[in-house]
Amino acid sequence: MARSVATSALPADHRVVVIGAGIGGLVSALLLACRGLPVTLVEAAAAPGGKMRQVQVDGVPIDAGPTVFTMRWVFDQILAEAGAKLEDLLRLTPLTVLARHAWRGQPQTLDLFADLQQSADAIARFSSPAEARRFLGFCAQAKRVYSALEGPYIRSERPSLLSLGSDLGPRGLAVLAGLGPFASLWKSLGRHFHDPRLQQLFGRYATYCGASPWAAPATLMLVAQVELDGVWAVDGGMHAVACALAQLAQRQGVQFHYGQPVQDILLRSGRVCGVRLASGQALAADSVVFNGDSHALASGLLGAAAQPAVPPTKREARSLSAVTWALRARSNGFPLVRHNVFFDHDYRSEFDDIFRQRRLPRQGTVYVCAQDRDDGAGALQAGTPERLLCLVNAPADGDQAAGQGVRSFDPEETDPCEQRSLALLRHCGLNLQWEPHQQLRTTPQGFHQLFPATGGALYGRATHGWMSSFSRPSAQSQVPGLYLAGGSVHPGPGVPMAAMSGRLAAATLLAHLDSTSRSRRVHISGGISTPSATTASTA
Repeated sequence: MARSVATSALPADHRVVVIGAGIGGLVSALLLACRGLPVTLVEAAAAPGGKMRQVQVDGVPIDAGPTVFTMRWVFDQILAEAGAKLEDLLRLTPLTVLARHAWRGQPQTLDLFADLQQSADAIARFSSPAEARRFLGFCAQAKRVYSALEGPYIRSERPSLLSLGSDLGPRGLAVLAGLGPFASLWKSLGRHFHDPRLQQLFGRYATYCGASPWAAPATLMLVAQVELDGVWAVDGGMHAVACALAQLAQRQGVQFHYGQPVQDILLRSGRVCGVRLASGQALAADSVVFNGDSHALASGLLGAAAQPAVPPTKREARSLSAVTWALRARSNGFPLVRHNVFFDHDYRSEFDDIFRQRRLPRQGTVYVCAQDRDDGAGALQAGTPERLLCLVNAPADGDQAAGQGVRSFDPEETDPCEQRSLALLRHCGLNLQWEPHQQLRTTPQGFHQLFPATGGALYGRATHGWMSSFSRPSAQSQVPGLYLAGGSVHPGPGVPMAAMSGRLAAATLLAHLDSTSRSRRVHISGGISTPSATTASTA
């Protein structure tokens, strides 16, 4: 049985060190400080954000990590706990067009909209009225799946197979059973859509968790409901979300130390007692929240004492990495919106290349985030350079020595990938032009250097198979006093999920302080179905 966090008095001298100023670490630090605990946050980088990073290209800032703001209710509720409001910290613009999709050599494009019926009408024109009806059925099932899993999975500490079944109840179990036993997302999409282009489009939801549509569970269709609940553009980019949370946490008393990598997590009598920085300085702590890839602990990157905290992540279990190009470029020929996806012919080969052949895809999908645009193409004057982030999925082998089938991700490999990607864009009508100083490329090797022990994996473990829901580490590690947050732990990757992981880590730590029992799962009350969250999400 899960329980809500108690609100009784807590020991004010219980010192907490949070490692990592990614979104999960920022949320944990903020919420623990709001409960009166002394919190110190240490971060190896020079600024907050983690994967929500921003880079300078040709003198302008470009978001080079997550680019989509969804599940606003998560942040509304976190900030409500901190006595703040999202609208007082950030300026959000709701997007009417969720994404624009194009296919190689086809003149038609397909927009998905925040309005469900508008999307159905677009699909009817793009494909057929029958496919539009199937789309509405798909969305109805996605909504049922989301409603079933929000409480038992998203807002609860990692479930076991037994606890999930108990929490779901007969109605929730019936919803999941309706997907088909052990069905993959791709198989489920084949039952919903006859048009292979639509299967391809919605199969992309698997990549939001770093997975292949052919191996990801059908439950990932719930992403359709997440997007229908709202997608926003953030003034200042997604990095502004991290900066706003860091500033709020600082006002609540959190002590920040940037440019301070942690060398060891220290234990005394089998329990966490502090951390040692690379500088040699030791920080005492009664609890530590680690906001980083869990494999960094298992591989001994933070000392041998913390290795038993979580099981290691095998190379073949890693999620997708990427090759990204942050550009300040001129575009013409294609009416870009904020989020754009360009598909090639052979979708299956993309994931065969990445997960089986362990190479950059020969027919990779290209995502383009046009960060100076909202819904329309008329926001920019013709010929004006704009900020773009282009992304192609890649294998997470950034820590592997080249040779014996392992790629080096040097220019000999990444230059042809770039040319293939640009050719796909041209076949879809988009032409991009930039000078060498207007580009910053990041490969799996670069992501591995930024996020050690990952191999460049951007989502922790790949969400492959129906048991993947139970394979991510929980907020509660195997080392007493050490708690976990971030996209590699439950409930999973993506900005709102990582934020929820930080909330769960804080709640679990607080529950342990308030009780001698470590055996009961923490449950976060509220959710999108509550009036306050629904009101906030439509404000």
